[in-house]
Amino acid sequence: MAETHFAHAYEKGIDIQPRKTNIVASLVRDRYVADAVVILENTPRKAATAVRKAIESANANLLNNSKVSIDPKTIRIARIFVTSGTRMRRYMPASRGRALPFEKISSNIFVEVAGEEKEKKEKK
Repeated sequence: MAETHFAHAYEKGIDIQPRKTNIVASLVRDRYVADAVVILENTPRKAATAVRKAIESANANLLNNSKVSIDPKTIRIARIFVTSGTRMRRYMPASRGRALPFEKISSNIFVEVAGEEKEKKEKK
C-alpha cells in the first residue's frame, strides 16, 4: 500500500482582506491540485493569484523535497486556511481638519498538500 506524504507552504503579507481571500480558498478546499489550479486561473478575483501561488509552492515542496517519488496525479489539498496578517494603521482626512484612523489588513495563507508514493513495478 502506498504511503501518504505531506508538505506545506505559507504566503504571508498578502494585501487583501482575509474574508475576501477565504472566499477564494473555500473554492478549492479538498480538491486535487491540478483541478484547483484550473479553477483559480478562471476565477476573476485578485486573491485567486495569491492562493494559486501558495498551492503551487506547496505542490513543488512535496515533489522536490520528498525523499521518495510522488505520483503527481494523487496530490490533493489536505488543508488550506487564511488568517489575518499584520495591520497597517493609516489616517484619512475628514472634515474640519480632523484625521480619522483606519487599518489596512493583510492575509496569511497556509496550504498543506498530501500525495502518495508511486507504485514500484516488481520484476518477474
